[in-house]
Amino acid sequence: MALIVQKYGGTSVGSVERIQAVAQRVYKTVKAGNSLVVVVSAMGKTTDGLVKLANEISSNPNRREMDMLLSTGEQVTIALLSMALQELGQPAISMTGAQVGIVTEAEHSRARILHIETTRLTRHINAGKVVVVAGFQGTSNAGEMEITTLGRGGSDTSAVAIAAALRANFCEIYTDVPGILTTDPRLVAEAQLMDDITCDEMLELASLGAKVLHPRAVEIARNYGVPLVVRSSWTDAPGTWVTSAKPQGRSLINLEIARPVDAVEFDTNQAKVALLRVPDKPGVAARLFGEISRQKVDVDLIIQSVHEGNSNDIAFTVTTPILKRAEAVAAAIAPALRSQSNPKSDEAEVMVEHNIAKVSIAGAGMIGRPGVAAKMFATLAEAGVNIQMISTSEVKVSCVVNATECDRAVNALRSAFEIEAGEQGAGGAGEAEEAGGAGEAGENKLIFLSSPLPTPHSPLPTSPVRGVALDLNQARLAIRQLPDRPGMAAKLFGLLAQHNISVDMIIQSQRCRVIDGVPRRDIAFTVSRIDGESAKKMLTQVAAELGWGEVVLDSAIAKVSIVGAGMVGQPGVAAKMFRALAEHQINIQMIATSEIKISCVVAQEQGVKALQVIHAAFGLAGSEKFVVPA
Repeated sequence: MALIVQKYGGTSVGSVERIQAVAQRVYKTVKAGNSLVVVVSAMGKTTDGLVKLANEISSNPNRREMDMLLSTGEQVTIALLSMALQELGQPAISMTGAQVGIVTEAEHSRARILHIETTRLTRHINAGKVVVVAGFQGTSNAGEMEITTLGRGGSDTSAVAIAAALRANFCEIYTDVPGILTTDPRLVAEAQLMDDITCDEMLELASLGAKVLHPRAVEIARNYGVPLVVRSSWTDAPGTWVTSAKPQGRSLINLEIARPVDAVEFDTNQAKVALLRVPDKPGVAARLFGEISRQKVDVDLIIQSVHEGNSNDIAFTVTTPILKRAEAVAAAIAPALRSQSNPKSDEAEVMVEHNIAKVSIAGAGMIGRPGVAAKMFATLAEAGVNIQMISTSEVKVSCVVNATECDRAVNALRSAFEIEAGEQGAGGAGEAEEAGGAGEAGENKLIFLSSPLPTPHSPLPTSPVRGVALDLNQARLAIRQLPDRPGMAAKLFGLLAQHNISVDMIIQSQRCRVIDGVPRRDIAFTVSRIDGESAKKMLTQVAAELGWGEVVLDSAIAKVSIVGAGMVGQPGVAAKMFRALAEHQINIQMIATSEIKISCVVAQEQGVKALQVIHAAFGLAGSEKFVVPA
């Protein structure tokens, strides 16, 4: 007999008829010999309606009262679903987050789960009841039993956390699409269903498809080895399995807040090539990296910084043995990128740096925690290590530093994040590969887990890219002329962390200008659009005091990303992405990469088109068209 946690979203329980259909599915699962906990969201658009009511009362509702209000939506659903199960003759009991023992931080509207007291939950399961749990909510442990909510995607988070706490055989996430798709079916009808995906790929594709799975849920699954499957509420299709590597033993205390960083990794076998002042127009990156891929040069990090005037900087790192080839390609293509009227200008200048190293912190717990990157930068500053390049992803932050400072940087980071020496990634030959998994579920036949968990059966993908994601909710901030010395990044991102502003992409320009005897660089980063104006205001207030230049905000941007573990060691992937954009005259404003992700910032009005042409370029479309139910 298996212990299964199922989660049903608001669309799945949006009417009495749909609640009765869910009850039939649950009843069928129990009759097959399984024990069941069911986590549900509020019905349909209930939460939106409650928010509207609050806004009619107050333009700035109190967060505690909002939690009190919004938590009622799930209580309606759990009571109705329990009644529907009882009508079928299935013993069931509804429980709020507080009753089920979900204890959170005392942080209204965005609380993280500390632990789950499972005694009462287990007693009801052992009595043969289906326990129907209100997702999205818990209670603080401050002694006053304050109701808290978990923020966006909270029901996913509740379900996976309960599965981890109960050591359930697996967790099923039921949604309005048939599983994890290669992109959003609302934008590309031919998006293809994946049989499986790793947690790390899923974390990087945080905005994939119909936003079927929240990163915090994937983080818990990855950290505790919870098998996840994403399925359709409307069919019995098998869905998509989200796979994770065997987890290290983790305490279930401080479930969502303990140790955000799992490893410190380093690679001393790196060199950097930069092209400074290349034209800011479509096709430049495609031309450069197209030639690089033809020469079989495998690139690691790629960054393109925010442009100044009509030019950009593009920099990339390669392993030391192939540096000569990479340098030759850059030198050969540089003249073609210069203005024909002045071919001897300083445009497209090639800069090569040999003695560099890449140091990284890795861990699923970094998501939504603005203080983690800031702590890394502060640690390096305190160790006197200057940062030359920064690359960020959902599960990793990497910095390029001088090779002579690598050991000092690694030791300082290990100490700061309490990582034992045996836990760091491989040095010299490169970094450890990332692995992980996440998804949403439906049913073909019921899975009986007295036998081992079924293994994903998809063939090896023909494309190294698994999915394409689009984020239209970001804004870009650029700060001109930061002094190029240790501590500047720490100061900047520490200030943002203090104001609880999370940063996504971070790009540091490669060209350095000396102003009044001080070398200076520009730095650009993206934040949630709703944080853009407040971040600009806060940073502008301190810019003069800290010796920074102008703070520039651009809210009309889109970020398009490709993700796939198979991208590692595939030189032509970036070139294909850049070429697809160039062929449709879509200009790339910023580039940032990790081992399994390449992201480009483009103009907001070109975002959807960018996603569509990239999805087509990698041959990710299937023959079936998916229509998302209303």
